[in-house]
Amino acid sequence: MKNLIFFITALINTLTVSAQDFQGMAVYESKTSTADFQNRMQGNRDITPEMQKMFEERMKKAFEKTFILNFNKSESIYKEEEKLEAPGQNQGGFRMMTSMMGGGGTFYKNVKTKSYAVDKEFMGKEFLVKDSLKTIKWEMSGDSKQIGGYTCYKATAVLPASKSDLRNFRPRRQEEDEKKKAEEAKKKADSEKKTNLMDEVELAKEITITAWFAPEIPVSQGPESYWGLPGLILEVSDGKTVILCSKVVLNSKDKVEIKAPKKGKEISQAEYDDVVVKKMEEFRQNGGPGGPGGRRMN
Repeated sequence: MKNLIFFITALINTLTVSAQDFQGMAVYESKTSTADFQNRMQGNRDITPEMQKMFEERMKKAFEKTFILNFNKSESIYKEEEKLEAPGQNQGGFRMMTSMMGGGGTFYKNVKTKSYAVDKEFMGKEFLVKDSLKTIKWEMSGDSKQIGGYTCYKATAVLPASKSDLRNFRPRRQEEDEKKKAEEAKKKADSEKKTNLMDEVELAKEITITAWFAPEIPVSQGPESYWGLPGLILEVSDGKTVILCSKVVLNSKDKVEIKAPKKGKEISQAEYDDVVVKKMEEFRQNGGPGGPGGRRMN
């Protein structure tokens, strides 16, 4: 009997240590459709073919990224893969665009404490956004498919659109375009005013998320702020942006330290959203990145 109790105790201790040491790494490819923006540009007489080509090239860089997720049973860090950029790239308004495309900084999640922290650089100022993880009300469909050899199951949810994420902006509806043009017709024409693409878009109120998770990887983690499913999320889409896992490594000998970022001015998500919205409004009023709104923040 003593030997049996000893064996059971040792087994429990071994499983506990194993769970504590469990760690994995996943590589994700993120792509966002730019078709709507490109169509609007083609119909804009103020944009030359050369400007359109340059814009499309930079949009592709900003909207196609590779991320690494390192995770254990309760924590994770999600970070964009570092790439060496050519001189002159990612400047001005495109620097702001990149910081609003889910890239930059380290996104830390703790599903045990239901908290997150992410360090962001926006307009030359460093922020440390810290807040509580929002509970996502996932609905299971029972559908399944294979992703990288893992059987994944489908779940959907409707979430409020983040005000500070450029991917949540959509082309304005036709009736709103006509109303806006009528208002602008009443104003004095300014021949030197620069083309402002921010006038062409609006923020979606909510987005529908479709996720595919793998129960074989028993962690409630996923890319960006996604979590709360009984298995690692290997694919997630909001209709415009698709984040797809291309590689998974479990329990590698090389462990990665998973810890929350600490650099930057501490701020809540709502406060950070307000900062971004105000700066975007400055950009809109001043004709885009070339106007006074493109200066560094104080």
